[in-house]
Amino acid sequence: MHPPATLRQHLQTLDPLQQSMHAAIADTVLALADGARELAELISLGTLAGTLGALRGGSNADGDAQKELDLRAHELFVERLRGAPVAAVASEEAEAPQRLDAKAPLAVAIDPLDGSSNIDTNVSIGTIFSILPAIGNAATDFLQPGHAQLAAGFFIYGPQTALVLTLGRGTQVFILDRRDGDFRLARAQCKLPAGTREYAINASNYRHWEAPIRAFVEDCERGSEGPRGSDFNMRWIASLVADGYRILTRGGVFLYPGDRRRGYRHGRLRLVYEANPVAMVMEQAGGAATDGVQRILDIQPATLHQRTPLVFGAIDKVERVRRYHVESIADSAHWPLFGRRGLLRG
Repeated sequence: MHPPATLRQHLQTLDPLQQSMHAAIADTVLALADGARELAELISLGTLAGTLGALRGGSNADGDAQKELDLRAHELFVERLRGAPVAAVASEEAEAPQRLDAKAPLAVAIDPLDGSSNIDTNVSIGTIFSILPAIGNAATDFLQPGHAQLAAGFFIYGPQTALVLTLGRGTQVFILDRRDGDFRLARAQCKLPAGTREYAINASNYRHWEAPIRAFVEDCERGSEGPRGSDFNMRWIASLVADGYRILTRGGVFLYPGDRRRGYRHGRLRLVYEANPVAMVMEQAGGAATDGVQRILDIQPATLHQRTPLVFGAIDKVERVRRYHVESIADSAHWPLFGRRGLLRG
């Protein structure tokens, strides 16, 4: 029995229309995989590698405090991408894109370390990336809508180190085989399971949510006695890659809405290097992703670090959230009695 294909072997078997562009994408994915392999080893050492969860004393472009591992991950991936056909890299940890090779055909947007609040708690964290065509300069390269992505994915550093990858022809999962250092194909052409009665949301923010999100969650909480007619489970890991991997594996829906708190009106996740790549992965696995109403991949970014609400998962559940926003449930006449109405059954 032959072992599963390595990431390199898998990339070599694809036969896209633009072979030269595909070779550039493959080289870039492999460079990211090299960085992830090195970062996984560092993470696995925990405090033996130093105080990785300690604050560096600075903040990123959005004012979030930067931790030691945030910056080490940023520096690691930028260095790895220097050897790939990448014109520019944009990172959550840098205010502006960094030019690498002006003649290269690709641009990479990256969240080097997603879920950094979990560094010291041994909870899964990850790296999210988006690969775009380089179309002009480092400023405009990253202001393309998500449907322009050539490839996207994320690494998750958990019980296994995994790569979730799409090149626009389905979503694949690779697992790092620590015996030989190769990422090997574990799941080909992933499809989100249908009919799963799970949702992921940070329920501690309930009092800040707008009415449609409250209505959706309350209907799930009422279970078989409510308008949904079924019991639901809630899951929340507080790590986008971990929640995303679970939904890719088990189905359900993830919600990180905007809310009434200061600085949260437009959500907290970044469109370019978090929402867009996750949305592409989910769509290629038969799911959907929106900001609650609009398809994520159709949103035109205005700034590199633009934030957005994010809802992704099974198509029927993402569509249900959209209906809560745009149909009569949003009519003020239904509030504050939304918990007892019988709209949107099924």
